[in-house]
Amino acid sequence: MREGPDIARIASLVGDPARANMLNALMGGTALTASELALEAGVSLPTASSHLSKLMEGGLLTLASQGRHRYYGLAGPQVAGMIEAITGVAEAVGPKRVRPGPRDGAMRVARVCYDHLAGEQAVAMLDRLVEKNILVRDDKEIRLGPSAASHFAAIGIDVYTKPRRPVCRACLDWSVRRSHLAGTLGAAILDKILAEKWARREKDSRAVIFSPPGKQAFERVFLA
Repeated sequence: MREGPDIARIASLVGDPARANMLNALMGGTALTASELALEAGVSLPTASSHLSKLMEGGLLTLASQGRHRYYGLAGPQVAGMIEAITGVAEAVGPKRVRPGPRDGAMRVARVCYDHLAGEQAVAMLDRLVEKNILVRDDKEIRLGPSAASHFAAIGIDVYTKPRRPVCRACLDWSVRRSHLAGTLGAAILDKILAEKWARREKDSRAVIFSPPGKQAFERVFLA
């Protein structure tokens, strides 16, 4: 047996269609019950429970209890990044499905990727922050530039609120096939967008819908 990470084991967990649908449903950052995930996967509750047990054993999910309810979520940003990257590969080289309706178009513009913003708006934002030297891109890594802390503090974002997690991380965007911003900074920016009511989460979707004034405010703060 070869040494190193067991890629085949993780691939087999993610590769099952029902489990893939469950994982994708959790990419919205909201914890879901087994019944909700069964609906997402199109399987019975006993079958869903079996799939969830395998994902838990594989370290891809976490489980939290609240009263009588048990909620499943992704094990962390690393798992979310893997799913986003796999989606990008599937989009690039996999068989194409019939293109969905307007909601899919909205997903390409802006959506939630676990806990941060993804889509065309997110990629444009990262490009602009790098262009202004607020963030610095070193190969595939992203780090804070010299003026980053003061720049974000001026718009109400503390870049060092959660030091145990990476502040900046590149996450490959499946719809644009270029990186958007993840890490605690990416999460804080999405929190600000929603708190300022520049945009709202689309019901039963990962899509983030900007209002016309909200789009202008977002572009003024992050794209100007």
